[in-house]
Amino acid sequence: MDYTKLSKYSDLSDRKERFLYRFFEILPGGLAWGTLVLIIIGSFLVPVWMAIFIIIFDIYWLIKTVYLSFHLNHSFRKMRKNISTDWLKKLSELPTQDYQLKTVKSWQDIYHLIILPRYKESIEIVTATLEGLIRSDYPKNKMIVVLGQEERAGQQANSIKDYLEKEYGHHFFKFLITEHPADLAGELAGKGSNASFAAEQAKAQIIDRLSIPYSNIIVSNFDVDTVVPSHFFSCLTWHYLTTPDPLHASYQPVPFFVNNIWEAPAFARVFAFSTTFWQMIQQARPEQLVTFSSQSISFKALVEVGFWQRNMVSEDSRIFWQCLLHYDGNWRTVPLHYPVYMDANVAPTFWQTLKNQYKQILRWHFGAENNPYFMFGFWKNKKIPGSLKRYFIWTMGEKTHSSATNALIIFLLGWLPLLMGGSAFNQTVLSLNLPHFTRNIMLLAMLGLISSAAISVIFLPPRPPNYGRFKWVWMFLQWILFPINFIFFGAVPALDAQTRLMLGKYLGFWVTPKVRSNRSIEKDPAISYSPVTEHLENKENGNG
Repeated sequence: MDYTKLSKYSDLSDRKERFLYRFFEILPGGLAWGTLVLIIIGSFLVPVWMAIFIIIFDIYWLIKTVYLSFHLNHSFRKMRKNISTDWLKKLSELPTQDYQLKTVKSWQDIYHLIILPRYKESIEIVTATLEGLIRSDYPKNKMIVVLGQEERAGQQANSIKDYLEKEYGHHFFKFLITEHPADLAGELAGKGSNASFAAEQAKAQIIDRLSIPYSNIIVSNFDVDTVVPSHFFSCLTWHYLTTPDPLHASYQPVPFFVNNIWEAPAFARVFAFSTTFWQMIQQARPEQLVTFSSQSISFKALVEVGFWQRNMVSEDSRIFWQCLLHYDGNWRTVPLHYPVYMDANVAPTFWQTLKNQYKQILRWHFGAENNPYFMFGFWKNKKIPGSLKRYFIWTMGEKTHSSATNALIIFLLGWLPLLMGGSAFNQTVLSLNLPHFTRNIMLLAMLGLISSAAISVIFLPPRPPNYGRFKWVWMFLQWILFPINFIFFGAVPALDAQTRLMLGKYLGFWVTPKVRSNRSIEKDPAISYSPVTEHLENKENGNG
């Protein structure tokens, strides 16, 4: 089997290769559990050394927090500048000699293929996304929009086809609604298989029939709740035409989960902004940036790698590793420092939101399945430079490991030497100072939340009239929940996901339900227009 199409060890027939891949699957969970168990045992056997380790680890975490805060603020400043830029004007003024694609004579030769996989999301969510595309300043006669519906969603969920074609079909160059068949052999029902089917249908029914060059098409695979700012496709096109070797790159915006942020419970809001801030930090470190959620890629590369994988959960990040292996290491992710707007996790009840939030994060952390994939691919592909292999093995391995262990070490296991070290240790100066030292270190680290809270308030869309002014205060104070979120919506689902992978209990693709209030979404300025963009434009121009 082509190793770039693997999803798990059982896909392999060779016994040696199955053993190696299975070892790589066990590795993330094994390392995480091994670390936690060693800390517990060490706190009992060698409490002094364990206390020293915890102090060093806390100092390391403080330094890392400061380091990441610099990246967050750098990314915020760059994104604010990009938001205030008239990208269509900049694109129109771009000299043709600056184009990195020599086959392109004009920026208007670039088409955008927009894939919107849908399961059972409401028509209001779909139309809000389509309205966002219509408001785009990029020529709509260069947009091919494909709504990928699922047969398994049922007749009722798919009954909106005629309405959407009538209301929105004439706005774009081409508008296609596909229906992904249920229970196809070798597929895992989910976004990856649906998006691949939709892209293949667009290729057969539109692109090949019209003989549009693949290199002239940028394909964006968006969650169906993704609302784009008006300059998004102009910004994307500019980066595509000016990036060196643009056919060997993915293009990543920053996801802002703010469409329904005012409706979300505090813990869901904190997690939504935390995810956005982490993606902003990653944009400031493009050498580590891996594709996530809504993203873009050249259609030529997508066809050459065989589209998104149909048999696994984390297709959004897997496409990066597919391309990296296929092109022998010649692949990267270009940060756009530009937002797209998506939904925070909201359910009809608080407890259902809590449950859905955990399931969503568990699915995201099951992206640990990419670690055995690229490590096995590195072993198979001898053309990828060894330095690049070592870099990704270390950086991705450290991120996977820290996601499952850091919060537990900081907030729970740091007290174990005092509890398990015995009376001899508890009479030492080190034991008396350990809680004070660790508390002060953590307080300093938590000061970084003040800037996070301030930035999150800036990113908020306009307050709906049914929420009182006190809601603004709680939007700031909600960050006191961060340590709890860090544990129960960070480390716990990460450890859960890695444990499932370690035991061979593979996840299916769980679709996050999209719930918004009954307000008219297409007329709601907090959703249909890009309020964050407008607000930041005003701030940049000195009007806010």
